Amino acid sequence: MPPTQAESVIKNIIREIVQECAAHGEIISETLIAFMVKAVVLDPSNGFNMDRTLVKSDVQKLVKLCVTRLLDTKNPSLDTIKMQVYFDLNYTRRDEFLEEHHRVLDSRISSVSREITDNRACTKEELESLYRKIVSYVLLRSGLGSPTDIKIVREATAALQSVFPQTELGTFLTLSKKDKECQLKELAMIVTGIRLFNRDCGKGGEGIDDLPAILHEAVPATTQHIDSQLETAQNLAYRYTAVIEKATRNPLMSIELKPYMLKEALYNVRQYEVFLHIILSEIITCTQEVELMISQLRAYLEQLKTTVKSKTAVPTSQVFPVFISLSSLWSGLQDETILISVLSSLATHLEPFLGAHELLFPGKIMQDLLNGMTVKTDVCRVKEHMGERVYPADFRKLEWLFPETTANFDKLLIQYRGFCAYTFATTNGLLLPGNPAIGILKYKEKYYTFNTRDAAYSFAENPEIYIDLVIEKAKKNVELIQLLELHQQFETLIPYSQMREVDKHYIKPITKCESSSQTDTHILPPTIVRSYEWNEWELRRKAIQLANLRQKVTHSIQTDLSHMRRENYAQVYLSKNCGTQSLREGSTGVPRPQIYLAGLRGKQSKVIHEVKVNLTRAVDET
Repeated sequence: MPPTQAESVIKNIIREIVQECAAHGEIISETLIAFMVKAVVLDPSNGFNMDRTLVKSDVQKLVKLCVTRLLDTKNPSLDTIKMQVYFDLNYTRRDEFLEEHHRVLDSRISSVSREITDNRACTKEELESLYRKIVSYVLLRSGLGSPTDIKIVREATAALQSVFPQTELGTFLTLSKKDKECQLKELAMIVTGIRLFNRDCGKGGEGIDDLPAILHEAVPATTQHIDSQLETAQNLAYRYTAVIEKATRNPLMSIELKPYMLKEALYNVRQYEVFLHIILSEIITCTQEVELMISQLRAYLEQLKTTVKSKTAVPTSQVFPVFISLSSLWSGLQDETILISVLSSLATHLEPFLGAHELLFPGKIMQDLLNGMTVKTDVCRVKEHMGERVYPADFRKLEWLFPETTANFDKLLIQYRGFCAYTFATTNGLLLPGNPAIGILKYKEKYYTFNTRDAAYSFAENPEIYIDLVIEKAKKNVELIQLLELHQQFETLIPYSQMREVDKHYIKPITKCESSSQTDTHILPPTIVRSYEWNEWELRRKAIQLANLRQKVTHSIQTDLSHMRRENYAQVYLSKNCGTQSLREGSTGVPRPQIYLAGLRGKQSKVIHEVKVNLTRAVDET
């Protein structure tokens, strides 16, 4: 079936399931339905062949199975899948979240920035209006107060006038659009720094929240709440693990507990625990960043107080960089506040996905199941086998890693989220934490841990068998794909956080592909030695310069044997007579002047009457 036709079929199936669930009073997202469709198809007990085109009966069966599973509200497996889908759609890594947050802020003030940069104010009223828009832009970009509050606007205007008086608007309007945008951002940061400094001095700060105090209260409260939820989830996981471990040794008890769906409940709690650990690590990172920024903020404020003191005027080169640094730190505190709020909200919205535990396992039933049993924590299980260790000499063809012989041992990416693969495969899905101190098996560039040495030895005898068993069990309980990070083994099921469009519900496994790669010409920074010279004679010339032979005296000595033994010859070219010849000879001629004077002689009178006669012919007559 072509990909476009298959995608159309999947959309029709999803649409039909949405209608069926809506008829039963359940509104379910298309994303969850798409995930459930893939889960039902993967389950081998349902009898779907992924290599065969679905016929009408197959589609009807698929829709019925999906609707049945989606309406089973008491099934912990469904709650786990819902939890995974919700987390993938709402969780964003720290760097991606901050990047998206800044992009949204820039888009919100882009219209105001455009009005300022495209303005062509000429009259006094237009210039005043432009200045008010700049004040609004400064307030919107800093996030310190509303631009509709008169007190805040007056304070921001006063701070702006101290660094950018209204008389400089003419110069501002002559700049290019890019330069205007850069100057607006710089003005916003300087004004923000001035307002923060005035607030610290008790001379202003209208509408500015005390972010350090708010964070000092919010971070411990959020951390305490998540720690409490994490402890509750871990206690549930320890109890379920103890009961399932006992049931694996008692087949009769295992049959009696099957309706309770203990394994599904364990997977649900473990997945909740994993998500809480992710959120808690993000909050710890936020806490470290907040502490660092608050200490830097206080240092900059003290530096400003020392610089300004009681002076009426201070060089801008000393205070402007500090104001900009203050603004950047405050912006960072704002980002951390929003990020902590989002993470806290995410942790709160994950709690409802644990609702089925109280219905399936009331306190009395769980107490009866745990009667006479010792509930062990993960730490206790690890300590029980702390003295055990694999002997690498027993496995010549396998590589074992240990803490004292491996660099970055704690940072190795362990398969199945650190759970013992052998125990999971042989006990029908029991999740026990592995103990890295026993030894980490490196098999096909992947790393595996085990809870006991015997489990490590059994797994190492034939790893492929147990790896295949894990995959088969994950097909029956599709929530294990994300819990145990089996996405590479199931190419059609990837985290929904990696899916950017809703239409990409159907992803066909890629069997062949054309790929190419490109590398930069110079990956590392260029290290060109300008003094390098390949020419030998140039090197000799430089050597002579270094020796400075002009100020030295050269001595030569000849002996009787070497005297007159060398003859030198020189050859020159004789001089050569050369001549040139032009292509044409030319000449010019002009008329000879003929001028006659009459009356100079022949008369005895004292007065001479001279007559001048010019008989020279004209040039054009010659």
